[in-house]
Amino acid sequence: MSDDHVYLTLAEGHEDDARWAYGTGFEDPLHGVDTTVPDGVDAGELAASCVVLADDALVSAQRLAEWTTRAPELEEEVALANIGLDLLGQARLLYARAGQVDGSGRGEDAYAYFRDADDFRNVRLAELPGGDFAFSVVRLLVLSSWRLAHFERLMASPDPVLAAIAAKGVKELTYHRQYAAEWVVRLGDGTEESHRRTRTALEQVAPYLGELFTAYDVRDEVVAVLRQVTEAGGLPMPVYRPLPGAGRSGDHTEHLAPLLAELQSVARAHPEATW
Repeated sequence: MSDDHVYLTLAEGHEDDARWAYGTGFEDPLHGVDTTVPDGVDAGELAASCVVLADDALVSAQRLAEWTTRAPELEEEVALANIGLDLLGQARLLYARAGQVDGSGRGEDAYAYFRDADDFRNVRLAELPGGDFAFSVVRLLVLSSWRLAHFERLMASPDPVLAAIAAKGVKELTYHRQYAAEWVVRLGDGTEESHRRTRTALEQVAPYLGELFTAYDVRDEVVAVLRQVTEAGGLPMPVYRPLPGAGRSGDHTEHLAPLLAELQSVARAHPEATW
């Protein structure tokens, strides 16, 4: 089965379903796909990898959703919402794959809505409050560059399902990175105020870069992107100042629990609801 065929099957909709599942109306995002774990692939490691990547995407999408009705222009509101929807789609597929291979049989809703903050494994940069627009696009630039570099590697995964998810994600993340890069350059090379805010955003993001570079060996690629963008915007490269702790081990900031409380509130209040 080719990666293209796998992805087309993954994306196939089933309108009769009415579970939460982010309101997409899919019965099963892996419906019709051979989900057998290939020989030589550790099912536990595969599931864990899918969950951490899905957690990054879900939490990032929730932060982007906070810009709805608050973005500086309608066009940017739509763009940020669409980027968030891309990430939700990635999260859904990754959670579904994790549930297929970890032996639990859990669906996407169980991972997204019925785990506490201590159980999430997203990187801490994703959970920080949105701040101003400059901070949001700087964070998006960093996270999309980092995720894109990792997904490009995952396209060669021995698991065809994960490889197909990554291949589709690469196309989306390429746009996410381009969108963020254009805004960072525009703000950095704009007014004195926009430059100041973007410079401050880079300083705020800097302490969290170490966690990204520790998690995956993509440091050189991400640094190259940041250097190119900051130079174009007349901005300084963020100075690497690592903080102790890591979201991958469940050590989160105080900001994740409130974010999840809002995200999960309706599903937890009506756990058997359909719509």
